[in-house]
Parts: sequence; C-alpha cells; structure tokens
Amino acid sequence: MKRSPLITVIGGANTDIGGGPAESLRLYDSNPGVITLRQGGVGRNIAHNLRLLGLDVRLIAAVGDDLFGKGLKDECEALGMDVSRMLVVPGARSSAYLYVTNAAGDMHVGIADMDIVRHITPDYLQPLMEEINASDAVVVDANLSEETLDYLAEACTAPMYGDPVSTAKAPRMKKLLPRLTAFKPNALEAALLTGENYPGQSARALLGLGMKRVFVSLGAGGMLAAEGNEVLRLPCMTGRIVNTTGAGDAAVAAIVWAGVQGFDLRKTTEAALSAGAQTCAVEETNNPDLKLSI
Repeated sequence: MKRSPLITVIGGANTDIGGGPAESLRLYDSNPGVITLRQGGVGRNIAHNLRLLGLDVRLIAAVGDDLFGKGLKDECEALGMDVSRMLVVPGARSSAYLYVTNAAGDMHVGIADMDIVRHITPDYLQPLMEEINASDAVVVDANLSEETLDYLAEACTAPMYGDPVSTAKAPRMKKLLPRLTAFKPNALEAALLTGENYPGQSARALLGLGMKRVFVSLGAGGMLAAEGNEVLRLPCMTGRIVNTTGAGDAAVAAIVWAGVQGFDLRKTTEAALSAGAQTCAVEETNNPDLKLSI
C-alpha cells in the first residue's frame, strides 16, 4: 500500500479569538455580535488543512505550558498530526491572535501576540534536520525569525513551500525565496519583495530569484500563477462568503497537496482557489468538510 506523503510544517500556532458585529461595525463603541475562540496560526492552519486533505503532517511550533498551549497541542494531536517535535516552553505565554471582522466577514483589525515563536531557533531545529529533510515537503511561514528562515534556506534539502504571512513579516523570507518550490504572497507582499507594482511583473521577478512556482493572491480578483514561461490568471470561485480568515492558509495547503501529487500549474491554481472558496463559506478558520477533487 502506497504511503501518504509526509509534510513537515514549521511556523506559528495560535489561539484565535475572533469577534464580528451583528450589524455594521461601529468604531470606538461596543458592538453586539459573536465572539469565537478557535485554534489558529498560519502554520497550524496549513497543517490542519493538509490533514483534512488526507496527508500525513508533522507540526513543529512553540507553545507555552499554559491552557492555550495545552489546548493547541491536544487538538493538533486529535487531528492526527505528529506533535512529537512541538516545543513546549515552560512559563511562556502561548501565541494568541485577536481579530475583529466587519459585518461582511472581512477582517477589520487584528493583533498578534507571537513572541513565543522566537524559541524555534536554528539550535532547536539542527538536531531535527535529518527527519525534516526526509519529508516529501516542508512548509514554512514568516512568523519564524529571519535567523531561523536563513538557517532553513541553507539546511533544508526537501522541497519547500512558503507563506509570507503579512507585509510586516514577508521581508524575513528574502534569503529563503530562491530555495522555494512554491510561494503564495498577496499582491502587496509580492510588490514589497520585488519592487514591482504589477502582479505579473512581481511574479516574474520572484521566479527570477530561483523559485519554481509563484501564486499571487489577488483577493476578489482571483489568483495569478506563474511557472517558467507560463503565466495564467484565474478568477475567484463564486460562493457564499461568511468569513475570509484562513482562506489564504487553505490555498497554501492546496498548493502543497497538488504539488506533492505532481499537478500542473493550472490544476494547482484551481485547487488553491477551490480551497480558499470552501474556507470562506464557513465560520471556522478551517472548513471541516474541505475536499479537493481536481
């Protein structure tokens, strides 16, 4: 029996605390609405989606020995992830992400408390590199420190996929970019990293660094994808939008899922758009019914 591909994800794991108003969001005032508490973090979200897509996943992240940290580790284990290399930092505060959406479900503001991620250092990863490099793919996010990302650029020999997280954190990945098999920035992140303001030009500039595939998220405009001399742009898949939080993480998971199966650029882009649309259609950060049949 053929084994499922093994994906190692190295990045952030948070407890997400989200709030959304029942009606139009009023600033500087109390808004009746709904508050949720769920497991999140870019790396953890990607790992969760990869499990939903049937892949074996090892998650390397840092958590504290507090209630949030225990909840994160227990839920990841319940999902079937290998958490044996998760770092538990005694006395530390586990990561938390607080966000508020508008009435349409789009994020209005977010606050990330992720100081604990700095404990994922080159010294921590060095003894693990042999098993990390035995993975079918490695996914990293820019919540990791620049020092750690630079180390992985040199030490990791497995195919690597990257998520820049935000414009504030994306520059940490500059030395890693030439090593990436695939990269999924949004248009602002791609422009920041390349100095090119048009998605097609920024995608070509990123390919010019040495990476194999680039997928530039254009929000409501769909996705631009590039590989070699091929550039294509596909529209968003229509559907109900309940909450856009986590859609980008689902798209990255789909890109990895398609990549380890050898799908071409178009099929991979379709998978990313489908995963994002399915995630937007539910309240949860991860759609528990996520399926891809590309």
